[in-house]
Amino acid sequence: MCNLSGQNNFFGRRCVWVNGPVIVGAGPSGLAVSACLREQDVPFVVIERSDCIASLWQKRTYNRLKLHLPKKFCQLPRLPFPEEYPEYPTKKQFIAYLENYAQKFDIKPHFNECVQSAKYDEACQLWRVVTVSTTESTRSETEYICQMLVVATGENAEGVVPEIDGLQDFSGEVVHAKDYKSGENYTGKKVLVVGCGNSGMELSLDLSNHNAKPSIVVRSSVHILPREIMGKSTFDLAMILMKWLPLWLVDKLLLILTWFILGNTHKYGIKRPSIGPLELKNRNGKTPVLDIGTLQKIRSGDITVVPGVKRFKRNSVELVDGETVDIDSVVLATGYRSNVAFWLQESEFFAKNGFPNGWKGKNGLYASGFTRRGLAGVSADAIKISQDIAQVWKQDLNNKNRRLIMRRCISTF
Repeated sequence: MCNLSGQNNFFGRRCVWVNGPVIVGAGPSGLAVSACLREQDVPFVVIERSDCIASLWQKRTYNRLKLHLPKKFCQLPRLPFPEEYPEYPTKKQFIAYLENYAQKFDIKPHFNECVQSAKYDEACQLWRVVTVSTTESTRSETEYICQMLVVATGENAEGVVPEIDGLQDFSGEVVHAKDYKSGENYTGKKVLVVGCGNSGMELSLDLSNHNAKPSIVVRSSVHILPREIMGKSTFDLAMILMKWLPLWLVDKLLLILTWFILGNTHKYGIKRPSIGPLELKNRNGKTPVLDIGTLQKIRSGDITVVPGVKRFKRNSVELVDGETVDIDSVVLATGYRSNVAFWLQESEFFAKNGFPNGWKGKNGLYASGFTRRGLAGVSADAIKISQDIAQVWKQDLNNKNRRLIMRRCISTF
């Protein structure tokens, strides 16, 4: 990496040439790509808007969170989890693993730099990535210039807050799941959890364990599976079965085993989709809920299942079935979204929803961590991206015209 001009340009913006790819995001996706590039001896720069690696895990997750899948499916390339870690590592253990990962592969992100725009310059055949410092009192911009750009901000960059009639008039506390830490502050309170994915189910369980009175909104159908079947991870069992059986048959077997273990969820107000959990995941990216005790709380009445919300009132909520329920607080477990569409000026590879069409686009553009396959997908992306970048970078390194091209581009500032 070298500073092209040695000083700020005419617009007060520092220009930096990156001899290798710029990686946006220092979460698991960005770290995995960085580690694989380090092994390929390819230089890179990682840009991170927060002040730490894996900011989603460190700052925007609840305290009781554990990995939902066994650790062998969640480790990043080139570094397994410590043997002493449990099958489902805790949030604290996973963060420690990531910090050790960054240290082992000498990954040093540029923290507190928020990307404002990234655009491919057709004339120079280079990417221009403009960032703004998030630490200084005065606005400080940096423009990174590179031949390759890796978008590694992931699927969960921003929390989704739905527009619900009357929510702004509700007098109680309203928090998104990203700001929820523990149920200890909700003891004795009536809490409405909006959202019935893994987060919504687990937050309801946490609230109940802290003697709150949670109700969970189950607006649409959802697959709930036991986390383990006969002592084996349900996910692991599914992967083994899929080696020998078609997807539809694996779905059938999983649902039969689930019925024996969890019973009929329909009588508790939880309907199952018409298609199987694995097919639904492949088709729509909707992940089944892995139950860790919430369903037992629903059976006992400690957690109440309610249908969709029609509107909020000052101290209550009106449901779609006409019932009105008094509540003290609301937790929005309404998911996350990609923020790529807000800063990446590109319309072919990335769709308007911020998700790419694969892992490789045109003009040296790559995407890591958008496959909806969790940490296993992150690792697979990182390996493919690093191998492709290494091949391109090493070819360019031997190109005698490379220096001439750089000089021509520098002259356009």
